[in-house]
Amino acid sequence: MPKALAALAAGQKKKPWLDNYPKGVPAEIGKLPADSIGDLLGDACKAFSTRPAFTCMGKTMSYGELDRLSAAFAVFLQSKGLQKGARVALMMPNVLQYPVAMMAVLRAGYIVVNVNPLYTPRELEHQLKDSGAQAIVILENFAATLEAIVAKTPVKHVVVASMGEMLGGLKGAIVNLVVRRVKKMVPAWSLPGHTKFAAALKAGAGQTPKAVETRAEEVAFLQYTGGTTGVSKGAMLLHSNVVANVAQNALWVEDAYTVKPKPANLTFVCALPLYHIFALTVNALMGMQQGAHNILIPNPRDIPAFVKELKKYPINIFPGLNTLFNALLNNEEFRKLDFKPLILTLGGGMAVQKAVAERWKALTGCPISEGYGLSETSPVATANKFSVGDYTGTIGLPLPSTEIAIRDDDGNDLPFGEVGEICIRGPQVMAGYWNRDDETAKVMTADGFFKSGDMGFMDERGYTRIVDRKKDMILVSGFNVYPNELEDVVAQHPGVLEVAAIGVPDEKSGEVPKLFIVKKDPALTAEAITAYCRDNLTGYKRPRYIEFRTELPKTPVGKILRRELRG
Repeated sequence: MPKALAALAAGQKKKPWLDNYPKGVPAEIGKLPADSIGDLLGDACKAFSTRPAFTCMGKTMSYGELDRLSAAFAVFLQSKGLQKGARVALMMPNVLQYPVAMMAVLRAGYIVVNVNPLYTPRELEHQLKDSGAQAIVILENFAATLEAIVAKTPVKHVVVASMGEMLGGLKGAIVNLVVRRVKKMVPAWSLPGHTKFAAALKAGAGQTPKAVETRAEEVAFLQYTGGTTGVSKGAMLLHSNVVANVAQNALWVEDAYTVKPKPANLTFVCALPLYHIFALTVNALMGMQQGAHNILIPNPRDIPAFVKELKKYPINIFPGLNTLFNALLNNEEFRKLDFKPLILTLGGGMAVQKAVAERWKALTGCPISEGYGLSETSPVATANKFSVGDYTGTIGLPLPSTEIAIRDDDGNDLPFGEVGEICIRGPQVMAGYWNRDDETAKVMTADGFFKSGDMGFMDERGYTRIVDRKKDMILVSGFNVYPNELEDVVAQHPGVLEVAAIGVPDEKSGEVPKLFIVKKDPALTAEAITAYCRDNLTGYKRPRYIEFRTELPKTPVGKILRRELRG
């Protein structure tokens, strides 16, 4: 490497981001606030016992109730003879039973295996077998999926929850409405020997779980990756990983209160699913550590119902994805809401598009602050400063105690401005993949960095910009074309609602870009998009093919699935 480049790379190692940190945010997180997540949450329940912790469909559970119910459920689990370290799967959307079960599993000395409720029987079977889960807590809406495969898995104990059982404190009309509506969505199922969630709570009521010593270096969660690169793998997140990330986020969030004062009682909207690491850490765990009130949204895709819930509460912190923000911005009732209480909008999970960020700020007065992370990093690794009110187009700065390195395929640090793989080192980085030493070895470097698989570059201030996933990159006649860039540009066209870009084979250039577009303006034509791209993109980046769709395939979290578009 030439001396000039070596000097730049060396400069990168000096952590230039620290010079640009928000005022008052330390470079290191210091001693962790608790050894285990169970201790962290238990302390929060005692400190904030009278405050509301979670609300779902009008039913609110206080921190004191959460403490009592999670203790009862922990007693029930321990009564089944499960040994310390046993894996317990949770297969539920955002309902009140989730935080109760999650906290109970950790208090009882077990490991949480988060499962996407929309999994097919094949996907569920793989995850239960791979994790070795001996117990599962499942919402009855999805019990038929479990019934199809449970005999082929290690699961011995099944607890079935229903929407109605946690709504008992409400007046009859709403309960009957919800239960009637939900019952229609529950396919017939049969799981002999199962226990109802309410019965499990009753069995353990008033008792204290057996004390379990949980060390910081023990596994708390098996967080399965989406499987986009092959077979789904369980990231082993230690108690120390997750507690560290809660501490990192809590320090970083303080920057927001230099712009707007922190209210006595924080309210989070929890529209992203709690089985997903973003909502799990930021909403449930950091929210509880702060004594916040989380408004659980079981189905954020029902935008009209979601907006009705938002009307009822003064929302202060709103974590979400670009697709969710975009959908809300296109809802008339959402645009009428009072946004004065909104302090923070957190964008993660996928790139925040400039057009969406600008519209959001114009409507709400609150910028979308983009952060970045993965299941393997518990999840947050970088974030933009909350006191900076403008869209930066970057993923921000490394959080306290976190390092980012941009490396080439040979593991060499690259100079500022040069694109390479984003590598992450810090206390939030996973211990490895469950029973997959070979896969762990592929992503962990000898000096402790996790190779993210995302391509990006760092500037001299320490800000990192993602250009794309390694595997999504389109190679046109030797030139790299990054789908994120195409999508960001085309999304700014006023006639476009959503857009995704992929590479398709081409005899002349190897690959060419193709766009899939959902129209906002029904009169939009391919010719108009072609002309727009001609004005905004250099020749080799311009899409050769444009296909209009009524909708784009997405994960349950709302991420657009490019791989499904590739067919």
